[in-house]
Amino acid sequence: MAKKAKKQNQLGGTPATVALTAAGVPYTVHSYDHDPSHPSYGEEAAEAMGVSPERVFKTLVADVDGALTVAVVPVAGQLDLKALASAVGGKRATMADPALAERTTGYVRGGISPLGQRKKLPTVLDASASAHPTICVSAGRRGLELELSPDDLAKLTDAVVAPVGRA
Repeated sequence: MAKKAKKQNQLGGTPATVALTAAGVPYTVHSYDHDPSHPSYGEEAAEAMGVSPERVFKTLVADVDGALTVAVVPVAGQLDLKALASAVGGKRATMADPALAERTTGYVRGGISPLGQRKKLPTVLDASASAHPTICVSAGRRGLELELSPDDLAKLTDAVVAPVGRA
Protein backbone atom coordinates (compact mmCIF):
# COMPACT_ATOMS: atom_id res chain seq x y z
CA MET A 1 0.00 0.00 0.00
CA ALA A 2 2.61 2.59 1.01
CA LYS A 3 4.58 2.20 -2.23
CA LYS A 4 1.58 3.22 -4.35
CA ALA A 5 0.94 6.13 -2.01
CA LYS A 6 4.51 7.34 -2.26
CA LYS A 7 4.29 7.33 -6.03
CA GLN A 8 1.14 9.47 -5.78
CA ASN A 9 2.98 11.98 -3.58
CA GLN A 10 5.79 12.22 -6.09
CA LEU A 11 3.18 13.06 -8.72
CA GLY A 12 1.95 16.03 -6.66
CA GLY A 13 0.13 14.75 -3.61
CA THR A 14 -2.50 16.53 -1.61
CA PRO A 15 -2.09 17.82 1.95
CA ALA A 16 -3.88 14.63 3.06
CA THR A 17 -1.41 12.28 1.35
CA VAL A 18 1.51 14.37 2.56
CA ALA A 19 0.21 14.12 6.15
CA LEU A 20 -0.18 10.34 5.89
CA THR A 21 3.27 9.88 4.41
CA ALA A 22 4.84 12.10 7.09
CA ALA A 23 3.10 10.04 9.78
CA GLY A 24 4.33 6.78 8.25
CA VAL A 25 0.79 5.44 7.99
CA PRO A 26 0.05 2.82 5.30
CA TYR A 27 -2.60 3.86 2.79
CA THR A 28 -3.67 3.34 -0.79
CA VAL A 29 -4.71 6.05 -3.23
CA HIS A 30 -7.59 5.34 -5.59
CA SER A 31 -8.28 7.71 -8.46
CA TYR A 32 -11.22 7.82 -10.84
CA ASP A 33 -12.64 10.19 -13.42
CA HIS A 34 -14.98 12.54 -11.57
CA ASP A 35 -18.31 13.20 -13.32
CA PRO A 36 -19.49 16.73 -12.39
CA SER A 37 -23.08 15.76 -13.21
CA HIS A 38 -23.20 12.91 -10.65
CA PRO A 39 -25.65 13.82 -7.85
CA SER A 40 -23.46 12.47 -4.98
CA TYR A 41 -19.68 12.73 -4.67
CA GLY A 42 -19.52 9.84 -2.20
CA GLU A 43 -21.78 7.47 -4.10
CA GLU A 44 -19.86 8.27 -7.28
CA ALA A 45 -16.61 7.32 -5.51
CA ALA A 46 -18.07 4.03 -4.24
CA GLU A 47 -19.40 3.12 -7.70
CA ALA A 48 -16.19 4.10 -9.48
CA MET A 49 -14.01 2.10 -7.09
CA GLY A 50 -16.38 -0.87 -6.84
CA VAL A 51 -16.46 -0.49 -3.04
CA SER A 52 -19.50 -0.89 -0.80
CA PRO A 53 -20.98 2.53 0.14
CA GLU A 54 -20.77 1.43 3.79
CA ARG A 55 -16.94 1.54 3.47
CA VAL A 56 -16.75 4.91 1.72
CA PHE A 57 -17.01 7.83 4.12
CA LYS A 58 -17.83 11.46 3.40
CA THR A 59 -16.34 14.37 5.28
CA LEU A 60 -18.90 16.94 6.38
CA VAL A 61 -18.29 20.19 8.21
CA ALA A 62 -20.86 21.31 10.77
CA ASP A 63 -21.21 24.19 13.18
CA VAL A 64 -21.59 22.94 16.75
CA ASP A 65 -22.44 25.79 19.12
CA GLY A 66 -20.40 28.20 17.00
CA ALA A 67 -17.38 25.92 16.47
CA LEU A 68 -16.68 24.17 13.17
CA THR A 69 -16.55 20.41 13.61
CA VAL A 70 -15.81 17.63 11.13
CA ALA A 71 -18.03 14.55 10.86
CA VAL A 72 -16.88 11.50 8.90
CA VAL A 73 -19.86 9.29 8.05
CA PRO A 74 -20.68 6.57 5.49
CA VAL A 75 -21.90 7.85 2.12
CA ALA A 76 -24.70 5.28 2.40
CA GLY A 77 -26.32 7.32 5.17
CA GLN A 78 -26.70 10.77 6.65
CA LEU A 79 -25.21 12.76 9.47
CA ASP A 80 -27.25 12.87 12.68
CA LEU A 81 -26.64 16.48 13.76
CA LYS A 82 -28.04 15.93 17.26
CA ALA A 83 -25.70 12.95 17.80
CA LEU A 84 -22.74 14.98 16.46
CA ALA A 85 -23.41 17.81 18.91
CA SER A 86 -23.68 15.30 21.75
CA ALA A 87 -20.44 13.53 20.73
CA VAL A 88 -18.44 16.75 21.18
CA GLY A 89 -20.28 17.96 24.26
CA GLY A 90 -22.37 20.51 22.39
CA LYS A 91 -26.05 21.32 22.35
CA ARG A 92 -26.87 22.24 18.76
CA ALA A 93 -25.37 21.48 15.37
CA THR A 94 -26.15 22.76 11.89
CA MET A 95 -24.36 22.22 8.62
CA ALA A 96 -21.61 24.79 8.10
CA ASP A 97 -21.72 27.32 5.30
CA PRO A 98 -20.01 25.56 2.34
CA ALA A 99 -17.76 28.55 1.56
CA LEU A 100 -16.63 28.73 5.19
CA ALA A 101 -15.96 24.96 5.21
CA GLU A 102 -13.83 25.32 2.07
CA ARG A 103 -11.86 28.30 3.42
CA THR A 104 -11.26 26.67 6.79
CA THR A 105 -10.23 23.23 5.52
CA GLY A 106 -8.41 24.36 2.38
CA TYR A 107 -10.36 21.87 0.28
CA VAL A 108 -13.27 22.21 -2.16
CA ARG A 109 -16.69 20.69 -1.51
CA GLY A 110 -16.74 17.10 -2.70
CA GLY A 111 -13.01 16.89 -2.00
CA ILE A 112 -12.80 17.78 1.69
CA SER A 113 -10.53 15.32 3.43
CA PRO A 114 -10.49 14.75 7.18
CA LEU A 115 -6.68 14.81 6.89
CA GLY A 116 -4.29 17.65 6.11
CA GLN A 117 -6.79 20.42 6.67
CA ARG A 118 -5.59 24.03 6.74
CA LYS A 119 -6.97 24.38 10.28
CA LYS A 120 -7.29 21.25 12.40
CA LEU A 121 -10.90 20.94 13.49
CA PRO A 122 -12.48 18.69 16.12
CA THR A 123 -13.40 15.47 14.31
CA VAL A 124 -15.96 12.73 14.93
CA LEU A 125 -15.69 9.42 13.07
CA ASP A 126 -18.87 7.38 12.86
CA ALA A 127 -18.61 4.22 14.96
CA SER A 128 -19.58 2.04 11.96
CA ALA A 129 -16.06 2.57 10.59
CA SER A 130 -14.75 0.15 13.22
CA ALA A 131 -16.59 -2.71 11.49
CA HIS A 132 -14.21 -2.51 8.50
CA PRO A 133 -10.47 -3.26 8.26
CA THR A 134 -10.14 -0.26 5.92
CA ILE A 135 -12.35 2.62 4.86
CA CYS A 136 -12.11 5.17 2.08
CA VAL A 137 -12.16 8.95 2.56
CA SER A 138 -11.45 11.85 0.26
CA ALA A 139 -7.78 12.44 -0.49
CA GLY A 140 -8.46 16.15 -0.88
CA ARG A 141 -9.49 16.28 -4.50
CA ARG A 142 -12.60 15.20 -6.37
CA GLY A 143 -11.84 11.88 -8.02
CA LEU A 144 -9.17 10.91 -5.49
CA GLU A 145 -9.80 8.67 -2.47
CA LEU A 146 -7.62 7.31 0.33
CA GLU A 147 -8.02 3.83 1.75
CA LEU A 148 -6.72 3.38 5.28
CA SER A 149 -7.46 1.79 8.61
CA PRO A 150 -10.21 3.53 10.59
CA ASP A 151 -7.96 3.31 13.67
CA ASP A 152 -5.19 5.21 11.85
CA LEU A 153 -7.69 7.82 10.67
CA ALA A 154 -9.00 8.29 14.21
CA LYS A 155 -5.48 8.62 15.64
CA LEU A 156 -4.27 11.11 13.05
CA THR A 157 -7.33 13.34 13.37
CA ASP A 158 -7.67 12.92 17.16
CA ALA A 159 -11.23 11.86 16.36
CA VAL A 160 -13.93 10.94 18.79
CA VAL A 161 -15.49 7.69 17.57
CA ALA A 162 -19.25 7.80 18.09
CA PRO A 163 -22.48 6.79 16.34
CA VAL A 164 -23.17 9.99 14.37
CA GLY A 165 -24.42 8.47 11.12
CA ARG A 166 -27.88 7.16 10.38
CA ALA A 167 -29.23 5.04 7.55
